[in-house]
Amino acid sequence: MSTTLRNYVERLEQYIGDDAFPTGERAALRRMTPTQPPPTALYRLAIQILPEDWDVDLGRRKDWQTLVAGMALMYPYIHDPGRSFGTALGEARFSDLRLERLLASRGDGRRLLFLRSVRFLAAKGKAFDWTQAARFLFARDSEQLEEVHRQIAKDYYRAASEYQAKSEINI
Repeated sequence: MSTTLRNYVERLEQYIGDDAFPTGERAALRRMTPTQPPPTALYRLAIQILPEDWDVDLGRRKDWQTLVAGMALMYPYIHDPGRSFGTALGEARFSDLRLERLLASRGDGRRLLFLRSVRFLAAKGKAFDWTQAARFLFARDSEQLEEVHRQIAKDYYRAASEYQAKSEINI
């Protein structure tokens, strides 16, 4: 699953990040929210990039829609395979409370909070590895979800602690 997910993430990054990709379509993808029907730009992208069953049910379609919208929001610095989602949040000083709400959320609320965190990271110029973010969105089983949450929290607090230590040295 993760190798396949990684392959989809890399293909999406190449497709959305290509300078030849129409800016109007990229803008339409950026404006997507999981609570609204997707634009035709998503269907055009899906035919070329996403798995055939990407819209097999509403929840799965919304997860792909959220992933694609987030990646479009991060353009031009979309994917950094060396930096986890939690690390990027910690380095960008995303608040503990917002992280707590994100990890505790479910359904459309989870997708919307995820997109808000991506907007925050885009504003800070903090690209991250979208494979972990995809696992966060697509995990269905409670054990998988707990493992993803634990890794995001550990990476977040490790990065926040390193930032704090550097700040104290510079005082």
